[in-house]
Amino acid sequence: MTASAVVFDLFGTLVTVDDTPEPAAAIADELAARGVALPGDWAAAYTEPHIDAQAGAEVPLPDHVAAALASRGIDVTDATARRAVVDAFEPTIETATAAGEAVAAAREGGPVGLLSNCAVPELVDRTLRRSTLDPASFDTIVASVDCGWRKPDPRAFEAIADRLGVEAADLIVVGDTPETDGGITDCGGEFVDIAETPLPELPARFGEEELCR
Repeated sequence: MTASAVVFDLFGTLVTVDDTPEPAAAIADELAARGVALPGDWAAAYTEPHIDAQAGAEVPLPDHVAAALASRGIDVTDATARRAVVDAFEPTIETATAAGEAVAAAREGGPVGLLSNCAVPELVDRTLRRSTLDPASFDTIVASVDCGWRKPDPRAFEAIADRLGVEAADLIVVGDTPETDGGITDCGGEFVDIAETPLPELPARFGEEELCR
């Protein structure tokens, strides 16, 4: 193998999450708590597209929420929309078996990053704090809400590769979703599907690959 950096997906790979079951309702509760009068068809407004984004671009959920309200003639500040969204997502986190060991093994061979598709600000950092993983184990942490691009868009992989000081083609991406994480192969990198190589098997695999780097 010639890859010189390993990038992990977060949700579904390193951690499992008990997601907010009805995000529209949860956000509505937080908006109401902040004195925002919601439209009677909020559930419909929430599901409608309101921002014309480029293909592959991440639309931050607070921006979507503010635009959904504006479409019904309701204006909110950016700060209100952001805090309502952030506070609406309080998931229960469980760290995947051998996640820490897999990250530690990857670090033996070179830089390690974390790349997550997540439209909710602060959620990736909060998830890591609630897990048993050490955020300091990652040389860089990139969320799509921050870099502006979602996997499998090449620009998402290029963003984290740049922070790790390598080319996108030099990445091994470990994840659970071929449709998104597997997009690294279009950049010339390698995808490791945890359905085929579970996290407990990664230390041995990384040990073998290290001999080829």
